[in-house]
Amino acid sequence: MTSQTSTTVTGVKAGPTPAKINKRNAIALGGGMALEWFDFTVYGLMAALLGPHFFPGSDPVASTLSALMVFAIGFVARPLAGIFIGPIADRIGHKKILVISIAAISASSLLMGLLPTYDQIGVWAAVILVCARLIQGLSTGIEQAVGNSAAVEMATPGQEGRFTTIVSGSILQAGIMFASLVSFIVSAWVGGDAMAEWGWRIPFLIGGLAGIFVIYLRRSLPETGANVRDGHTPSTTADVWKNVWKSRLGFLAILFVVAGTQSANYAWTVGLPSVARAAYKEDPTHIFAVTTLLGVLMVITGIFVGALCDKYGNSKVFTIVRFALVPTVFLILFYNERGIWTFAAVMLIGGVAIALNQTLFNFIISTLMPPECRTTGMAVAYGLGVAIFGGTSSYMLLWAQQHDFLWAFSVYAAVLSLISIWLYRLAARKGQVHIGN
Repeated sequence: MTSQTSTTVTGVKAGPTPAKINKRNAIALGGGMALEWFDFTVYGLMAALLGPHFFPGSDPVASTLSALMVFAIGFVARPLAGIFIGPIADRIGHKKILVISIAAISASSLLMGLLPTYDQIGVWAAVILVCARLIQGLSTGIEQAVGNSAAVEMATPGQEGRFTTIVSGSILQAGIMFASLVSFIVSAWVGGDAMAEWGWRIPFLIGGLAGIFVIYLRRSLPETGANVRDGHTPSTTADVWKNVWKSRLGFLAILFVVAGTQSANYAWTVGLPSVARAAYKEDPTHIFAVTTLLGVLMVITGIFVGALCDKYGNSKVFTIVRFALVPTVFLILFYNERGIWTFAAVMLIGGVAIALNQTLFNFIISTLMPPECRTTGMAVAYGLGVAIFGGTSSYMLLWAQQHDFLWAFSVYAAVLSLISIWLYRLAARKGQVHIGN
């Protein structure tokens, strides 16, 4: 490990001159996170198309709701990943876990791309689909926490925000953007009818095969975590959990920071596109074009939002960005009938606040746990937050739209954002913000 990383762990602050980012490390670390989210997002984008193949029925909205329930199931596995794998990462380091997680999610993506449908193997098609989603959930649940932990420890001291939001903000969001872009290109190439029949398989296959390249890159990453943390390595799993308990306020703050971010994020990236396709019968090619533009916004914001934290402080930047989310979630109410331009306006105007929060939150939650239990505390709190509030968000939005109840979803998302601001600022006052406070 380089002296740069060792300095980060001991907390010595660097000078004000920005250091160059190690591009290979950033691409290897961020590229894996991008691929994890490419594979995970593809399912959400394809939910309305693959629903009839695995959950056949006369009502396309009902089939889509069933597919979105499987999307939500993938989130159930996330806190389990934190509970069982998080302490291992905190005790042995991050590198091996990062390689294993990308291999698992790539294999599950390939499986979904090749999976026979209900017409071919009956109910087993849905059973295997659920199992593949659970593997994705386990992999993504630990990837998020281990990747964030590695990012803040690889960063130059005093520039943790800049490095982390580029790696787990811009580069990660590039994976989500490419999920939309690939879906758009494939849909435009094969046409809407073919996309609904068999073209939905292609993005899954692309994501699965790309994992081979990312595994190769990650094998060259430097180790971070326990192996370079003199005197701070937990000797047992019980020690890890004792440290998490000591940081329980930070744990609770992570949970609601994630809840506020992901309830809005999944409403935009999965819920609204599903409403557009299933309820209003918008052309899938047009939908994918809009979601791709939203992805571009997210890639751009990650380049600078973390640097603002390094310069002005986490609390100030987070508070401003999170308050912007409160009025944003009410823009959903304007998309109440078919109209691709209305859909685009809601997605892209609201997308500015969504993008700022989505590229910032990974760094913010990384600051709320001490290094000796950072992976475990972050993974479990993140997993619970995204399972309870994020994974159900798209389903709740589509259900609310069906029952003329959209305003309630907006109130719900706004309240989560306000709670997250209060808890983060309370944690900062209590000394449970460990970077950039």
